[in-house]
Amino acid sequence: MAPFDALVDRPAAATGACAHCAAPAPAGARFCCAGCEGAYETVRGLGLEAFYARRVGPGFRPDPVALAHDFAGRTRVDADGACTLHLMIDGLTCAACVWLVESLYARETDVIDARANLTTGRLTLRWTGAPARADALVALAARVGFRLVPFDPTCLAQTGDAEERDLLRATGVAGFAAGNVMMLSVAIWVGVDMGAATKDLLHWVSALIGLPCIFYAGLPFYRSAWRALSARRLDMDVPIAVGITMTAAMSLSETIRGGPYAYFDAALTLLFFLLAGRYLDRRARGRARASAAHLLALRAAPVTVIDADGRPRAVPADAVAPGDIVAVATGERIGIDGTVLAGAGEVDASLVTGESVPQRVAAGDRVYAGMLNLGAPLRVSARATGEGTLLAEIARLVEAAESGRARFVALAERVTRLYTPVVHVTALGAFLGWYFLAGAPWQIALLHCVATLIVTCPCALGLAVPAVQTIASGRLLRGGILLKNATALERLAQIDTIVFDKTGTLTRGAPALIADPARDAEDLRFAAGLAATSKHPLARALARAVPDVAVALDAVEHPGLGLSCGPARLGSRAFVGVGNAGPADGPELWLDRGDGRKLRFGFRDETRADAEDTLQRLLDEGYAIELLSGDRTETVAALAAELGIVEWRAETDPAAKAARLAELARMGRKVLMVGDGLNDAPALAAAHASLSPADGADVAQVSADAVFQGAGLAAVGELLDTARRARALIRQNIAFSIAYNALAVPAAVLGQVTPPLAAFLMSSSSIAVVVNSMRLGRRRWIRS
Repeated sequence: MAPFDALVDRPAAATGACAHCAAPAPAGARFCCAGCEGAYETVRGLGLEAFYARRVGPGFRPDPVALAHDFAGRTRVDADGACTLHLMIDGLTCAACVWLVESLYARETDVIDARANLTTGRLTLRWTGAPARADALVALAARVGFRLVPFDPTCLAQTGDAEERDLLRATGVAGFAAGNVMMLSVAIWVGVDMGAATKDLLHWVSALIGLPCIFYAGLPFYRSAWRALSARRLDMDVPIAVGITMTAAMSLSETIRGGPYAYFDAALTLLFFLLAGRYLDRRARGRARASAAHLLALRAAPVTVIDADGRPRAVPADAVAPGDIVAVATGERIGIDGTVLAGAGEVDASLVTGESVPQRVAAGDRVYAGMLNLGAPLRVSARATGEGTLLAEIARLVEAAESGRARFVALAERVTRLYTPVVHVTALGAFLGWYFLAGAPWQIALLHCVATLIVTCPCALGLAVPAVQTIASGRLLRGGILLKNATALERLAQIDTIVFDKTGTLTRGAPALIADPARDAEDLRFAAGLAATSKHPLARALARAVPDVAVALDAVEHPGLGLSCGPARLGSRAFVGVGNAGPADGPELWLDRGDGRKLRFGFRDETRADAEDTLQRLLDEGYAIELLSGDRTETVAALAAELGIVEWRAETDPAAKAARLAELARMGRKVLMVGDGLNDAPALAAAHASLSPADGADVAQVSADAVFQGAGLAAVGELLDTARRARALIRQNIAFSIAYNALAVPAAVLGQVTPPLAAFLMSSSSIAVVVNSMRLGRRRWIRS
């Protein structure tokens, strides 16, 4: 290969274009600007000359889509003078890609921070200097194979979809081919009196079926192995690719010469199981990315700004300036943080605070992006917009926590990191030893080499974790628990502290009518009939108390106040005309039927039916329990006393919850966070592991490692018990795989294991791992 400098010089001299970005360059110059020259030095310093050379060689053209974007125009200058640019980055496939991108920018002296997020495909850059630097910084990542476009949450592409479809097709092809070739192989194995010509014919049919399918289905592993080898590293896909290729090549060679050693069935079966596990992993990541994109899209809806002349106009939320007047219609979600100037009513703040009871607002009150206006139209003076809103801060906390978690490496991969090169060296040593030292023909030496690769093929090790995860996922799914993250089981097994949110987690998250024996049944039915005409949470709770009530069709709703029907009124104290009734003891509605009587209907957020029993069992098993809630102190204290929780904190905002989890982490605790609201999302993402109910906010579910269904809390215990048992089985499987190889490898190297026996041992080791993993489905934590 030509020297790197010569490769850079060549396109500039030939085309007059910048060697880095292909833009016009001054006569005799190699680069169009200092930024491109700096990018060139960075790439060379990282040892990526060959990769760069393919990008800047003859015929290189810049990405026209990237050139069409005005990155400098989309750069925001912060209050401290630093520039910030949010980008979507295509090509992130693993934690190594994240490391590469962040390393590229870490070498730039003017870059303050570069954070790539694998889940959302988002890259955030902050640097000192002018916004014009944006184009050069974008080109830096583009030169090493990543495509960047300005960040737009409304069109965030789900880049894993195509890969999922490819994996699913490859899995189907491998499974179909393995089943057919296996039937032919069984015929050969049991055909004691089968003639040589018949066996050769069956081998040829197996080859015609197997070879195209091996090539097609093995492409994911071949591509991964090629990328690893191109980067001068080894991963578990390398021995898989080598073993499959050599097995197929040897099988073809044996088929051509009429030999007995053809193992197309083993290669296809191995491919099928490994592809199935990889597809499930990509599927889970794709769902997480889609939900994370939904969180970011909450901030993308346009808002209505009232101009100085009183005319309304729709603008993007991030284009609103502080001080602008924003109109919020009934049923509309607020898109900015601000102060109410005119109007009064109620807002659903559950996405922000996690509390299901509507919050009353009036002139002078603060409102935040993400709240839903349930009452009369409001006019709000903007205080913070775009990236400065509370919703944006929650999104940043979630992304920061997820970026840190993305570096978690599964137990099997850590073992394989050392195991993989040993396999290759051992197989090569077997070939060289038999050929040079023992004087065996190269065909015999190759058979011993292939036998070593087959017997040490990491099928058992590759199944050690996926087999347990699959069975654990099935067991949890039958219990109403969806496991979303491939590394969640390992982290859940380490948990020693459980932190619960209150509303929607320990409680049902919806108001319920408090029974009152002194209440007249006719008054209740009358009030429920009025309430059935409204969608207010308290009205709906009142209507649920009398499911068969007749709806008062002539009722009139007064937004933010209540309902009226003739002289009767149902609603707030002020609306009904309640005088000195003392302080409100929780959420309430008042009824006046026109006869002067004032009847109160109180509501409370009921605890889950099995909450007390579940928490006691978790305490008995040695877990520390803590309660964090954004609700009022007296409400949280009452619930903690009811459930026997000693450690609790009230009136905590999302940042305070995340800070408490960080404090517990510094104390060495492994924390499981259980929460359901948008305000819990940063804590869920920052916790060592996390769990959310299925009826929680979408963003809480994406931030959580698992989601549970049902009205009970026993799923928490079931999940932790499954994780502990899964960890034990994973360790047993890995220990068995290593012990198996410790015995089988020397035997294969010494020529005591033929390829058929190697295939049998390899298959037997995989079966043993699966059978051991199936023990996970026997005992259950949930009591019947």
